[in-house]
Amino acid sequence: MNPIRLLQNSAAVWLLILLTACSTAYYATWETLGKHKRDLLRDEVEAAREDQGEAQEQFKDALTRLQELTGIQGGELQERYDALNSDYEKCVDRAGDVTNRIESIEEIAEDLFAEWRKEIDLITQASFREDSRKKLSQTQAKYDKMRVAMRQSEKRMNAVLGKFRDHVLYLKHNLNAQVVGGLSVEVAKIEGDVSKLIADMQSSIKEADAFLKTL
Repeated sequence: MNPIRLLQNSAAVWLLILLTACSTAYYATWETLGKHKRDLLRDEVEAAREDQGEAQEQFKDALTRLQELTGIQGGELQERYDALNSDYEKCVDRAGDVTNRIESIEEIAEDLFAEWRKEIDLITQASFREDSRKKLSQTQAKYDKMRVAMRQSEKRMNAVLGKFRDHVLYLKHNLNAQVVGGLSVEVAKIEGDVSKLIADMQSSIKEADAFLKTL
């Protein structure tokens, strides 16, 4: 084997071992505090609902700021633009929070379901084993529905964020009353996008509520 490829493969193996060890230590630490994977997953899903709720409000604020800016004349433009840019940056932060939370949920859920499957194999009584398999299947189905909804709202959120970025950068380069006033049609389109985003986030939060009832 090529020596470079061998080193790359070895590094990948050691990285996997390190990550596994870190993950094991992470769960072990929480278990000493009385929290197991199921509890951690519940906490993350509840936090995801809050993150999405906060993101909704931040995107609404940015939209309102953009709407206000298109009706401004003269000397207030710079001040209003600065406020819009600040709201946009907050949207970026909120979007990052949502993405990080979804990734954490997926990681913990994967570990929880893997552990659940292994433990089912240790059950000797057939009726208990079958009931546990049934509950696992039901929980996974609810989880998959929630995860799809979360990823869909995340995708919409990033698309809207991209449109906000375009407007913020364009206004930065063309900050005058004529250009700003001419953006009203484009801003109206973003209004529709934000409405769809909020609907997606509400759907995601609803699926999170449904999933939490299974835990």
